[in-house]
Amino acid sequence: MSTEHDGADALMTAITGEPLPPGAREDAAFLAEHRAAEADLAVLREQLGLIGHALAEPPPAAPAPEPAPALPVRPSPRPRRRAFSLALGGLVVAAAASVMAGMGWLMSGGGTGAADSSSLDAGSSAEKQSDAGGVAFGSARYLACSRLVAEGEATAVERLPGTTTLRITLSLTRVYLPEVPEEDAKGSKPDEEQVFVVDENVVPGIRAGDPVLVGVPRGADQPDFWAVGERQIALERAMVTASLPEARELTCG
Repeated sequence: MSTEHDGADALMTAITGEPLPPGAREDAAFLAEHRAAEADLAVLREQLGLIGHALAEPPPAAPAPEPAPALPVRPSPRPRRRAFSLALGGLVVAAAASVMAGMGWLMSGGGTGAADSSSLDAGSSAEKQSDAGGVAFGSARYLACSRLVAEGEATAVERLPGTTTLRITLSLTRVYLPEVPEEDAKGSKPDEEQVFVVDENVVPGIRAGDPVLVGVPRGADQPDFWAVGERQIALERAMVTASLPEARELTCG
């Protein structure tokens, strides 16, 4: 499918967190580029966080130099603190250079699209934006308006005859939403088995046995977000668990 959107549009949308441009959701290539950019940015944020911690942490105090002998008079040795600071500075500069090199590679289009299949687990990736107003999956706002956010295993993947539609059966293994304490009524919990019907372009390459993370908005029957493969799930899982406390304080609106 031809498109007027390019890799730069996908990257800038991922960086700014703005809603996807009109028509982008019908552009499979653009969505793939946007998903890859989201994943690369998450890795870069983690590296920048490590650099920030290293810069904020003061170097350990240097031990006091031993007193110089009375004769002959010799200059006291240079404190080790400066040597440590220089070494730390060198490491930080090297790490920063690595991050900037990665950003340059991303800007040049090296991390775009589904063509870079070696970077994805199970041949598929997560669609970072939900259909509900472009709210990022895993954010507190997204969770506050979700009916179901859960991990599971694809126990069956069936193509409906004569179509590009898949019937996917998930066996849920971890439910983030709805949050139902064990002592609550059993009827409040989601069924351990969920069945969704989606176009194969939404989850290309999914197979029985793949780990899956889904998000279903309130009032919807089908997910607007899929992550397939442990690598993609791990990135999204961290966002979900970090946002849940704030989501509990929000109302959907």
